[in-house]
Amino acid sequence: MELPPGCMMPKTDSQKVCKLQKALYGLKQSPRVWFGRFTKSMRAFGYHQSNSDHTLFLKKKQGKITALIVYVDDMVVTGNDPEEREALQGHLSREFKMKDLGPLKYFLGIEVSRSKKGIFLSQRKYALDLLRETGMLACQQVDTPVEEGLKLRIESNQVPVDKGRYQRLVGRLMYLAHTRPDLAYALSIVSQYMHNPGEQHMNAVLRILRYLKSAPGQGILFTKNEDHQSVDVYTDADWAGAVDDRRSTSGYFTFVGGNLVTWRSKKQNVVARSSAEAEFRGIALGVCEALWLRLLLQDLGCVSKQPIKLYCDNKAACDIAHNPVQHDRTKHVEIDRFFIKEKLDEKIVELPHIRSEDQVIENPKKFLLLSSTDTQLQRSKSFRFGRVTVTGIGKSMNSLLKLEEEVHGMDSVREILFAVIEWAITFAAYNNLVEFHFHRDSIAQKLFKNTPNEKI
Repeated sequence: MELPPGCMMPKTDSQKVCKLQKALYGLKQSPRVWFGRFTKSMRAFGYHQSNSDHTLFLKKKQGKITALIVYVDDMVVTGNDPEEREALQGHLSREFKMKDLGPLKYFLGIEVSRSKKGIFLSQRKYALDLLRETGMLACQQVDTPVEEGLKLRIESNQVPVDKGRYQRLVGRLMYLAHTRPDLAYALSIVSQYMHNPGEQHMNAVLRILRYLKSAPGQGILFTKNEDHQSVDVYTDADWAGAVDDRRSTSGYFTFVGGNLVTWRSKKQNVVARSSAEAEFRGIALGVCEALWLRLLLQDLGCVSKQPIKLYCDNKAACDIAHNPVQHDRTKHVEIDRFFIKEKLDEKIVELPHIRSEDQVIENPKKFLLLSSTDTQLQRSKSFRFGRVTVTGIGKSMNSLLKLEEEVHGMDSVREILFAVIEWAITFAAYNNLVEFHFHRDSIAQKLFKNTPNEKI
């Protein structure tokens, strides 16, 4: 440490230092000191910290609630008490130098849009900036973030790449995953090679960027729902998917009121000896997330007596969770087993078995919407049914959502395609902005076996 400019003493005093009376910008202690100062001010004004998230401050008064979330010095205030919101803003203005930016539109790189259907979150500007900085704006786009059947590993003769650039790209893509659950699995794979990336690993990262180019405005739509307090969790696992150490990757999607709120794809710390064990450890991870969400909802005043439903498509894993009998093949996972069984006995969690085709975590793209410019929310919508992909482009979000409801209620692929074509003709006549692309595969060939290619 050195004395600041202008305070230099004679050479005889060169060993002297200054003792700081308060935190200065740039010191490692400064964020903690600032947050302590802010917390003290909020508590003095009658707010309390949430037990589930210490950056969330709440105040309940006469059946109404006001909430403030803070990230360093950026804050968002919401609630159903307008008078309390104004009082809080006045208090913060007196305590700190701050600026009211009005209704929430942009926060930490996340764009917020509103419509009659709900609230739409995306990171379109962030994604386009990333593509521009990496020179990928004109790249050839792909339909998936990970090549099918890709197995990355560290090779002894692999071609080295710029380690710093690799880490920066993965780090920036990880931040983009805050509104892009479809990137979670791909990023969980490439992030395992941050210490020693090779050419094949860099190519996998560049493929994610090419996938990002196909729809930089994708995001998540939070819609209104009468059953807004229901919590559903879907878990899944990729058994022994890592070639280097044969560890499994588990993941979960959590829904509150039918809206996707949290997701995760994480490599397990131990080697699973069976697919049931890998799925079982994934269930334990999902239960932990469900309990945290339950605590957060309680802090927000949303107390539901309904048990949390946790869905798994592995019947053996569900049987292990419900059956307290210890077996030689499962006793090494007894901590997870007793933890899950305890929550099942307390009726906090239910664990119904679902079919693999109903497992929503298999296709995170179905929860994403594509954004547009100006005041319009969505211009595109993608549906994937097996190997048949349908993409529509238009201005009307209502028509797209109506199409989604019609399509999801049909069983036949033929009916789906015909419904899309009928909708496209009607919509194009009104907007003149629709185009559809059909990928011809074995299913399409059966549907249109007597139709020339150009007609399809």
